[in-house]
Amino acid sequence: MTDDVNAELLAAVKALTERVESLEGEIKSIKLLNAQNVPEDVIIAISAAVAAYLGHKAKRRAGHFTRSAAWQSTTRRSQHVHAPLYLR
Repeated sequence: MTDDVNAELLAAVKALTERVESLEGEIKSIKLLNAQNVPEDVIIAISAAVAAYLGHKAKRRAGHFTRSAAWQSTTRRSQHVHAPLYLR
């Protein structure tokens, strides 16, 4: 009986070893695919497409200063706000 159990365990170990080796090969191939350098322009285009798909409408805003005498303190104060720029 112990010879049968040993044979089964040996077969199971061999099968698992083959499976682990095949999975390691797949991981290496995935790493090689991900290691390719993607240009920044492509990443920006993909992120813009995803944002548009999710419903974000991009707006271009021109910077401006108020005409009051305290425009420096106003600008300084707005720079210390930790809210995202598109919510200000």
